Amino acid sequence: MVTTSSAARSDRVAAALLLLATVAAVVWANVSTGGYEGFWSTSIDISVGDFGAEFTAHELVNEGLMTFFFFLVGLEVKREFTIGELTSRSRAIVPIVAAIAGLAVPALIFIAINASSGSAHAWGVVISTDTAFLLGALALIGPKHPARLRTFLLTLAVVDDVGALIVIAVFYNEGISLLPLAIAIVLLVLLAFVRWLPAGTGIAYAIGGIALWVAVSASGVHATLAGVAVALIIPVFSPRRAEVERTADLTQAFRESPNPAYASALQRTVRGALSINERIDSAWRPYIQLGVLPIFALANAGVHIDVEVLTAAVTSPITWGIIVALVGGKFIGITGATTLMKRLGVGELAPGLTLRRVGGGAALSGIGFTIALFLVPLAISDPDQQDLARVGVLAASVIAFALGWAILFVGDRLRPPRAVGAVLNRPVDPARDHIRGPVDARYTIVEYADFECPFCSRATGSVDAVLAHFGEELRWVYRHLPLSSVHPHATLAAQAAEASALQDRFFDFAPLLFAHQDELDEDGLRRRAEEIGLDIARFSADLHSADAARRVEDDRLDAELMDLHSTPTFFIGEKRHIGPYDSASLIRAIEGQ
Repeated sequence: MVTTSSAARSDRVAAALLLLATVAAVVWANVSTGGYEGFWSTSIDISVGDFGAEFTAHELVNEGLMTFFFFLVGLEVKREFTIGELTSRSRAIVPIVAAIAGLAVPALIFIAINASSGSAHAWGVVISTDTAFLLGALALIGPKHPARLRTFLLTLAVVDDVGALIVIAVFYNEGISLLPLAIAIVLLVLLAFVRWLPAGTGIAYAIGGIALWVAVSASGVHATLAGVAVALIIPVFSPRRAEVERTADLTQAFRESPNPAYASALQRTVRGALSINERIDSAWRPYIQLGVLPIFALANAGVHIDVEVLTAAVTSPITWGIIVALVGGKFIGITGATTLMKRLGVGELAPGLTLRRVGGGAALSGIGFTIALFLVPLAISDPDQQDLARVGVLAASVIAFALGWAILFVGDRLRPPRAVGAVLNRPVDPARDHIRGPVDARYTIVEYADFECPFCSRATGSVDAVLAHFGEELRWVYRHLPLSSVHPHATLAAQAAEASALQDRFFDFAPLLFAHQDELDEDGLRRRAEEIGLDIARFSADLHSADAARRVEDDRLDAELMDLHSTPTFFIGEKRHIGPYDSASLIRAIEGQ
């Protein structure tokens, strides 16, 4: 489980390394201009048999190593559109439109400023946001309760990245060679079938990806887009329930009889429970954030800064176009589009996400660093003009950070935000809540759960152990949060539990639902009702009654107001529990409240 705090720590480290690499590049370029340029101009020959290619060290970084970065971007795009934030139309439409405005407005501003300078074609430099620096800056500023803003910015960044990739492919290619492009398309089609191989999918993706990179590079399209293309065809799915369940059985078998066969089966099952998209992302992200991006910064941020360059930058339309477009354009585009969407009632902002917070995130989006520097040599051919553009990118990043800090850090001090979901929205009510244990117990644990969720099923063991530990000092409160988008029987099962509650058998019936999660259709629910001797005629009538449906919906709406979107979610007393929910962790949390 990746918590907000651990994500923030990772973001801070990545941003710090990027910053250090940037400073090192600038110092290196100014202490030894010839040494810096000479190093990155070093020729490197790569050959396999009769085939070979020659790259400079700079090209190898920008076209080789950065392919891995864009591969990671592609994985994130695929994941967000398939199982992430962008699957919810009402929640996704606002950051999508804001991102499009954040792409268009800076480009228009840059074109307007450079219309008479002959450099308007370099508008691509100002369109994109550096996701790593953006999240790192957010973590460094440390606004209170940043989770919703971070998710909004991540969603925005995904769309932003898609736009930037399209711009690179369409507007900044070196001329298209049809034969290599056709080969690349054939390879991509073949890679689409790799997912159905019985074994060796990782090796097949790797070999096919390398071949695709060579073909794309030869076609004239920027080679890094091969990484995006491969990422978009790699499958992604939510954790597979069957494999999740089987891991428990195999773990028990291995515990009772440790042997290589069980160990191998357990390893395969655990891997199969998660999509290859998520496994690759988790394994590669640290190396790309902490290795590839700092190397890229070291290779691209080395601007020779002297009086002559700074004097030229002060009056350069390229420099000012980049600064105004990134800082002002991003802020105006994102904040303006979000405000307009909110006033029109189109889409929705997540609970607790205010326009002021969006404005702070929009300001930070002016940090265009990575893709902006990446596009400088593609969009501008003159080395002197490239230096002026890099000065603009660096200056815009500093100004954007300062503006974001002023809005978020200072704003939080003047008007502290309210944490959404950190505190239980509705107090426990013995007259309506399902309570196990004394109603006046010293401690309270509230669980929002889904009867079709395998993780909730496993959590019942934790709850039983916690109840046994505290005895009469603890009451457990169960509330419904059916995740119908992924669990089609969850709502009906919750209504069935309410039907059993009308016969005072909720805590006899609920465990059976968790134990038979593959039989939550109406026939299965009736079988469970028969097992505990419920009045079946009454149960069947209550199952679809307005009272049962309303009771489940009330809990679901409470959860929505707190922006709960995963199960199980626990509250210890009135405070939300963040972290593991094994029995030992829950016991420590209760004793420490």
